[in-house]
Amino acid sequence: MVFLNRDAARIAFFRRTLSQIMPFGLIWLFFGIIYSILEKGLLGSSTVYPATGNPYEFVTAMMSASLGTLLMGWMMGTVELLLLKRLFIKKTFGQKLLLKTTIYVAALILFLVVTAQITNSIRMERSLFHPVVVQAMLGFLSNFAFLSLIIYSGAIVTITLFFTEVSDSLGANVLKNFFLGKYHTPQEEERVFMFLDMKSSTTIAEQLGHTRYFDLLNKYYADMSEALIQTFGEIYQYVGDEMVVSWTLKHGIRNNNCLRCFFLIKATYHRLAEKYEKQFGLVPAFKAGFHYGKITTGEIGVLKKEILFTGDVLNTTARIQGSCNTYGVDILISSELLSLLSTEEGYQVQEIGEVELQGRHAKVKLFTVKQSCL
Repeated sequence: MVFLNRDAARIAFFRRTLSQIMPFGLIWLFFGIIYSILEKGLLGSSTVYPATGNPYEFVTAMMSASLGTLLMGWMMGTVELLLLKRLFIKKTFGQKLLLKTTIYVAALILFLVVTAQITNSIRMERSLFHPVVVQAMLGFLSNFAFLSLIIYSGAIVTITLFFTEVSDSLGANVLKNFFLGKYHTPQEEERVFMFLDMKSSTTIAEQLGHTRYFDLLNKYYADMSEALIQTFGEIYQYVGDEMVVSWTLKHGIRNNNCLRCFFLIKATYHRLAEKYEKQFGLVPAFKAGFHYGKITTGEIGVLKKEILFTGDVLNTTARIQGSCNTYGVDILISSELLSLLSTEEGYQVQEIGEVELQGRHAKVKLFTVKQSCL
């Protein structure tokens, strides 16, 4: 049994975490620039802040706001991904927004209070808790400029959290492609697909009951995450107990990523078998079909938009996966995809049959694959 490469998994985790943190900084930077422009419009030719009397210079204020908001966004993203996201994973969408916004705003207020106290102490050359220093800090807190800053920051936090929650629901790449308009005009591309289906799902559902079965599905899909991240797999859709995973052709065949994904998932369930047995009284097994080909990708829908893949490759992959039961194997891969992979080392490949293409007389040769014992 080959287990997850921990070094590769750490690199993949770091890469994914970094890509998720970056949008936090960009969102905050955007609103920081907007704030600076609005501030300039309100102050006009003034060279001081009316509320505080501190000197004002547009370029300096813009640079400070841009750097500050960028760093604040990255700090928020780090805390969100490494701590709060897991802590509130079972909360509803609304609860997450409310609770997290409260935590972040409270943290911001504490940060500003401490910073103001230290700054005033240094400027006045008095101790931190000297009455004059404390009075200056209280004056800062009661100033409307402070309140407006907190309200504005709270709005940014809420918008940022809303963005990340929607991104998690749709998929980061899907949301990114919507914003960039990548598929606003349908495009043709080559992709690799894996249709992965849980075995005996109907029997398991009857055995566990609907609620516990849903908990099983939730954990079942969650435990695949590391393997998908490590192999650049993108979840196209969930269909009950079936998951459709997609790769660009480049990512799918590089280092046999599509095949490695299957065996990494298998290794994950082998490693977690005891936990599954303890929690659900069973260890989920699955079967998968692989194929690749040209598809048309584009945005579809009016009331609900989504990025849709269309093409014969999807039907063919589904038929290949369905043939796993016919041939009594866990994995089937088309000869076309197999020819693009490097299976000479580490894999045992066996031709096992063929599947007829729907609506055509042509047939696709099927192979099953096993990992060699190393």
